Parts: sequence; structure tokens; C-alpha cells
Amino acid sequence: MSQVALRLPDSLHQYAKQLAAQDDASLNQFIVTAVAEKISALNTEAFFLERAQRSDKDKAMAALSKVRQVEPQTGDTR
Repeated sequence: MSQVALRLPDSLHQYAKQLAAQDDASLNQFIVTAVAEKISALNTEAFFLERAQRSDKDKAMAALSKVRQVEPQTGDTR
């Protein structure tokens, strides 16, 4: 496991400590989770951008044209 010296503005540090306490977690665990969430979000964005580049509108429309046109079941409408 690696160690990182992290400099945070005092206000951000205090707010992070408060949120960690509310979540019944250590500040370290709170920061680890925050970094993991950010990495996950960026990886997800990259995944969908790559998928979008490989997409084909004509193939998507052909697939959608195969969906049956039926009325929604009771309770499935707004």
C-alpha cells in the first residue's frame, strides 16, 4: 500500500472530516473512497465514449425497428 502526503485547504479538510464522521468512516477511508469514485466515473466516461465511437446509427435503428409496437401494460404509464 502506498502513502501520499496530501495538502488540503483547512475548510475542505474540516468538511471532509465531518462527512467521514457522518458516514462512520475514517478520514483516510473517506478520501480513498472519494478517489475510487472519481476513477470509476472517469473510466465509465471513457468506456461510453469508446463505445459511442464504435456505434452505427443504421444498425441501431434496424434493431429498434424490430421492437413490437404494443400499448404499455396497466401501471407502466405516467
